[in-house]
Amino acid sequence: MTSTIHTSRVHDSAHLHVTGAARYVDDLPTPRGTLVVVPGLSTIAAGRITTLGLEDVRHSNGVVAVLTAADIPGKNDVSPVFGDDPMLADGRVDYHGQIIYAVVATSVRAARAAMAKAVITYEARRPVLTITDALAQDSLLRAPWVVSNGDAAKAIAEAPHQLDGQITIGGQEHFYLEGHAALAIPDENNQVMVHVSSQHPTEIQHKVADVLGWAYHDVNVEVRRMGGGFGGKESQGNHTACLTALAATITGAPVKMVYDRDDDMKITGKRHDVIISYRAGYDDDGRIIGVEFEQALRCGMSFDLSYSIGERAVMHADNAYAIPHMTVVSKLCKTNTPSNTAFRGFGGPQGMMGIERVIDEIAHALGRDALDIRKINFYPDHGKGEPAATHYGQVVKDGVINDLVAKLESSSDYASRRQQITAWNAERPHLKRGLALTPVKFGISFNKTILNQGGALVHVYTDGSVMLNHGGTEMGQGLFTKVKQITASVFGIDPRQVRNTPTTTAKVPNTSATAASSGTDLNGMAAYNAATTIRDRMADHLAELHQMAAEDIVFEGGMVTLGGEAISFAEAANLCWQGRVSLSSTGFYATPDLTWDPQLGKGNPFFYYAYGAAATEVVVDMLTGEHRVLRVDILHDAGASLNPALDLGQIEGGYIQGLGWLTMEELVYGDDGRLLTHAPSTYKIPAASDRALIQHIDLYDGGGNLAETIYRSKAVGEPPFMLAMSAFFALSDALSSACPGYPGLNAPATAERLLMTAGAVTAS
Repeated sequence: MTSTIHTSRVHDSAHLHVTGAARYVDDLPTPRGTLVVVPGLSTIAAGRITTLGLEDVRHSNGVVAVLTAADIPGKNDVSPVFGDDPMLADGRVDYHGQIIYAVVATSVRAARAAMAKAVITYEARRPVLTITDALAQDSLLRAPWVVSNGDAAKAIAEAPHQLDGQITIGGQEHFYLEGHAALAIPDENNQVMVHVSSQHPTEIQHKVADVLGWAYHDVNVEVRRMGGGFGGKESQGNHTACLTALAATITGAPVKMVYDRDDDMKITGKRHDVIISYRAGYDDDGRIIGVEFEQALRCGMSFDLSYSIGERAVMHADNAYAIPHMTVVSKLCKTNTPSNTAFRGFGGPQGMMGIERVIDEIAHALGRDALDIRKINFYPDHGKGEPAATHYGQVVKDGVINDLVAKLESSSDYASRRQQITAWNAERPHLKRGLALTPVKFGISFNKTILNQGGALVHVYTDGSVMLNHGGTEMGQGLFTKVKQITASVFGIDPRQVRNTPTTTAKVPNTSATAASSGTDLNGMAAYNAATTIRDRMADHLAELHQMAAEDIVFEGGMVTLGGEAISFAEAANLCWQGRVSLSSTGFYATPDLTWDPQLGKGNPFFYYAYGAAATEVVVDMLTGEHRVLRVDILHDAGASLNPALDLGQIEGGYIQGLGWLTMEELVYGDDGRLLTHAPSTYKIPAASDRALIQHIDLYDGGGNLAETIYRSKAVGEPPFMLAMSAFFALSDALSSACPGYPGLNAPATAERLLMTAGAVTAS
C-alpha cells in the first residue's frame, strides 16, 4: 500500500475547470463547414399530426436539410431498452415538446428563422398528465409489481396501533451546467465519429448504429468529459447523438447539436415524481410490525429506464429499518409528458421518503422524538445481533447504522439542541425551529445484474509514463482521478505519471453506463487488474534477469527494488521492453455474488450497502413560509476512502442537490402538458446562499468495506443525496411545534407549501 491512495488528491481536471480551459463538446474545434441541428418541437401533448408542411423551411436561406421520420434508414428509436421512444415523431405525438423534425443549417440563427415557416396541424386528444389521471384511467406501462415478505396486512391489523396516509413527492430537473450536446464527423469509409455528452458511450454507439442501419463497429463514440450528468445523460443523450449522426451521414458534413436550455428542459425527462400511499402497524414503543406501500411513479410517454427505477424505489422502501412484514406495490404510470429518467439515486430517494414519513408520523402520534423511533427500528450492526433480511430477501450483513448514528448524535450535540429548540419555540409564536436526524442505507450495484461489469486498457511506455483508458465517464465527480490513483498505486508511481484518455468505444467495448454509484467500483477494479497484469509481467522478467523471486521485487515510490538494488520505474519498463515483454494489457471486472429474480422480486442485487446520516436544523417563518437551513451535521460511510477530498465534495454536493429536490425545485406543467418551469427564471435550484450557516461534514471511520471492493472503498456518488431527507423532516418538525395535528407535508416544501400546510393543520 502506498500514499497514492487513501489520500486527498486534486481533481484530475481542476486546473482546467477553474481556468475555463476544460473542453466540453461545444468547445471542441470543429472542421470547416460544420453544420448545426435544431429540433422542431410539438406544441400539443397528445394526438396526431395531420399536416407537416416543411417545404418553405427546406428552401430557406442557410438550410441544408430537414429531417423527418421518413429520412431514418434504420430504426426510429432512441429508447435505452424497450424500443418505445421514437427519435422523430412519426404521425403520433405523445408529449408537449416532443421532437417532430430537425433542421440542419449553417447556423442556429438560420435554422430558427426557417422553422418559423413550418406549417404543422394536429388532431389533438385529451392528454393524461398526472399520476392521479393515470391511475384513474389505468394508464400503466406494466402491470403493478409487488414485492413482499411476511404478511403485512395481518401484521397491521393485529398491531396495537395503525396509521395510514399519503405523501406526494415532486420530480426534479437535472440542471447540469452543460446541456446535451453532440458532434458527429463522418469519414470516407461509411463510418462516423460521435463526440457526445453522455454517461453511456456504448449505448450511444448502439443507438446510432441502429438508427443508421449500420454495424456497431462503424460507429465510434468518444466522451472527454461532461459538465454534469446526475443520471440525466445516461439515456437521454441518445437523441442528440443520433440526430447529429443522421444529419452528418445525409449531408456528408460534420454536424453539431447543442440544446438550448429551454429546449433541453422541455425535451428531456426528469426525476420521477411519485405519490406514495401507506398503511402501518406499530407497537407502544414505535416498533413497526408491518407496513404496506403503494408507489405510483409518473414515468412519461415511454419506459426509458422506469422499469429499473421502479425496482430500486421498491428495494429502498425499507431504508435502514428491519421490518418483519412489508408489502410494496409499484405502479409505473404512463402519461403524456417527457419520459422521466435516471436521476441521482435512481428511485431510491423516492422509496426512502415513504418509510421516513411513516417513522415521522409514528413519532408524532406517540409524542416521541422521531430519532428514538428510528433507532428502535434499525437493522442490526455487523456482529451485533442476528442479521435481518430485507423485504426482497437480501440479508444485511454489513450494517453500521447504529454505530454511525450514535456517533453523529454525539458529535452534533443532538440531545441538548433538541431541548434548546423546544424552549426556543415556546417563546416565539411566529418563528419555529425544527431538527431531524435521518439515516441512509443504499444498495450499491446495478439492480440489473448483467450491467455490473467494467473494462480498462493500460499501456506502460518505456519512459515510465502510463496511459489509462476505461469504460467510465467523467462528469465532474472525480472518477478519472480515483482510477488514476488506483493505477499509479499498482506500479508504485506518482499519479502524475498516469494520463487518462477520453472514454471511447474504440478502446474499451461493451461498457455499462457510469451510473448506480459503481463507476469506481467497476472501472477502478478493471484498471487495477490490467495494471497488475503488466506489473506481474515486469516482475517476472526482472526476477529472471536478477536471479531472484518475483514476489521479492517491490514497486514503490517511483522505484523498483531488486534485492539490494533500486532502479527507476522508467528503467524497469525499458528493461522489460528490451526483453520483449508486453507492457500493455486489458483489464476486466465483474461484480461477484449477485443474484436477482425480477419476476419474484427476490435475491441479492447489491454487493454491499453504503450508509450515512445527517442532522439538519431549520427555522421557518410561520407568517410567510420562508425558511433557512441553520446547521447541518453529516457523517457518511465511504469505506476506506480512496480520496477523502473528492468524497467530501460529493457528500456536500449530494446533500445540496437533495435539499433542492425536497425544499425548492418545483416542476409545473400546464393543463395542455406544456412545461411552465422551463428556464432558470422559472425553476429554482439551490444557490450558495442556501448552504447551511453552520456545516460539519465528516467521513465515518468504520474500518473500510467488508466487501472486497477496490482497496475496501465504498461508492459515494448517490448515497449522500438522500441525507437531505433530514432537512425535509426538520421542516416537518418545525411545523409540528406550531400545529396541533400532524403536518402531512408534501415535497417540495416550498414557502407556499409550508405556509399552506401550517394553515391547514392549524385550521383543522
